[in-house]
Amino acid sequence: MKEVILERMGPIAHLILNNPATRNALSLPVIQSILTHLDEVARDPGVRVLIVRGEGPAFCAGHNLKDMVAPEADLHAHRRLFSTCSKMMLQLHRLPQVVIAQVHGIATAAGCQLVAACDLAVAETGAKFATPGVKIGLFCSTPMVPLVRVIGRRRALEMLLTGRFVSAQEALDWGLVNRVVPLERLPEETMELAESIASFSRFTLAFGKEAFYSQVDLDERAAYDFAKEAIVMNCLADDAQEGMRAFVEKRAPIWKHR
Repeated sequence: MKEVILERMGPIAHLILNNPATRNALSLPVIQSILTHLDEVARDPGVRVLIVRGEGPAFCAGHNLKDMVAPEADLHAHRRLFSTCSKMMLQLHRLPQVVIAQVHGIATAAGCQLVAACDLAVAETGAKFATPGVKIGLFCSTPMVPLVRVIGRRRALEMLLTGRFVSAQEALDWGLVNRVVPLERLPEETMELAESIASFSRFTLAFGKEAFYSQVDLDERAAYDFAKEAIVMNCLADDAQEGMRAFVEKRAPIWKHR
């Protein structure tokens, strides 16, 4: 059985975590497989949006603790695991495609980190999120990196220090997810969001995503310095010229970068 599956449906690809028995735990082989598939997606000019989802009762329960207490789990093994996982999370931001997490069941520890590391997230009403490492003496240090950047210091610290489950509605209110929908509508609602994004220029989506993450942690003045140059360069791009011309001419744009 493949623990990670990549499926393509036109301009939208699905990265599927496929080990329900472990609640789609992020073992080292799983993380390495995800990285391989992300590289495939990055090289595919036909894909504009990537949906990350899990099979079985949960989205992702984080790392498999059995791997972390195994006899061979020494300093080197732990460093390799978390270094590879951090590389995978960063790759989600570097990917030229927009990444949407489709969340059902639980997303805990590194699974919650995965949701926070995606560009957007859609959750079902019963989804729950937690960084519960504190309960077993293992503070969720790596999950906190994208989490605090998405929901802010106070909320992130509450999750990290209490380990409690946050409901889908709280996650929506806090900005961890973009939409909460009924479970039976989760695939359709996620696909509708993906299709609306995929209708735009591939160049513009990739340019905009890179620009967003390049400025988001800068101070305001530095962010404006970056953004004003970015938009100047964007204005000169073929698809921007086509889009503006189409608006003036009251017609649908024909993207060069489909």
